[in-house]
Amino acid sequence: MLMNYLQVSKVITLPCGVTIKNRFVKTALSETMATDDHQPNHLFNRLYRQWAIGGAGIVITGNVMVDRHALAEPGNIVVDSDRVLPKLRQWAADGTINDTQLWMQLNHPGRQSPKMFSSRPVAPSAVPITGKNRRAFESPRALTANEIKELVQKFVKSAVIAQKAGFTGVQLHGAFGYLINQFLSSKMNHRTDDYGGSIENRMRFLTDIYQGIRKACGPKFPISLKLSLTDIDVTGFTQRQFEMVIKKMAALGIDMIEIAGDDYENSQIGFSGQAHFINQLVNVPIALSGGFRHISAMEEALGRQDASLIGVCTPMAFMTDMPNQILRSRYQPFVLPLSTGSNRLDDKLKSIIVTSYCEEQIRRIAEGKQPKLYRNAWLSMLAGIQLHGIKGLKPRRAQ
Repeated sequence: MLMNYLQVSKVITLPCGVTIKNRFVKTALSETMATDDHQPNHLFNRLYRQWAIGGAGIVITGNVMVDRHALAEPGNIVVDSDRVLPKLRQWAADGTINDTQLWMQLNHPGRQSPKMFSSRPVAPSAVPITGKNRRAFESPRALTANEIKELVQKFVKSAVIAQKAGFTGVQLHGAFGYLINQFLSSKMNHRTDDYGGSIENRMRFLTDIYQGIRKACGPKFPISLKLSLTDIDVTGFTQRQFEMVIKKMAALGIDMIEIAGDDYENSQIGFSGQAHFINQLVNVPIALSGGFRHISAMEEALGRQDASLIGVCTPMAFMTDMPNQILRSRYQPFVLPLSTGSNRLDDKLKSIIVTSYCEEQIRRIAEGKQPKLYRNAWLSMLAGIQLHGIKGLKPRRAQ
């Protein structure tokens, strides 16, 4: 029997007029399964069919690159030509069954394109990556104004192709230090032209992309934006500037904003309180993603008006029908405390461990196999090497 009294079961209508069947969003999880030519294949079709059958109202794809010369990870999809339309159409057909919204996440890594892909990545400014992962990335060169305009059109073109293929919306990836986020941060953006300086100028790259897609794809095509509270930085992208971006995008007509955080159920940065403020700031649906495992936490986030939608990522790498399990009262939370046996190594390798585990499980699901549940982090890293070689263990982001 469906748990229709749960708030996560309720429909919601986006500003563009599209109605979502429930409040579950399967947030982006990089598949890293593309062909050598960066195209989708039958593995994507089977995987996304399972997620669609699994009951989420919205399913967001993993990183889709808008430029084949700027990859973020091994096995990234690139959508830059109508040539890929036939394969995209099959992917979209499988991913939109069961009244599921399938949104393509569009991204450009900027300076975060690892050196195994880019010997000279591009960025708003020639600011190299520092910190523990700096050796995985080459120093970037600054984009020219004309190149910025060309990149805006690449985002627009990818969105148009996605719409032609049958994807029902797109998401712009503005989080985790990727190119859109690099423009937003004065720490990474030292430009003195129309794309730098004030926050109004620094968000121009984002607003130009959004407005270009809106004009090309029409008023009824959902467009969303992903941001992260972890990108807030008092020396680069302040809390106030973060809020200004959200208000600006809401005023322009964005249909949903996903806010990623650390862990809603065990937050170190006051995720719930910040999310509540943001959700009251604008009249646009806010999806929260990060750490949701228990129905009570999901219901609390909706009931407290911290969010309008609940984003789930890691659990759906091994539990594709998590939304249906919840709605049919069959759900038992399962947390994966993957460990190497050393707390120090666990902290140091956490991102690699979780990424490798998720990629292994979604590959198994795509191959028609059952996910493999275990807690030994070394098995996870071994799986990463088996899938991608040693580059599977290389850092993919600045932090």
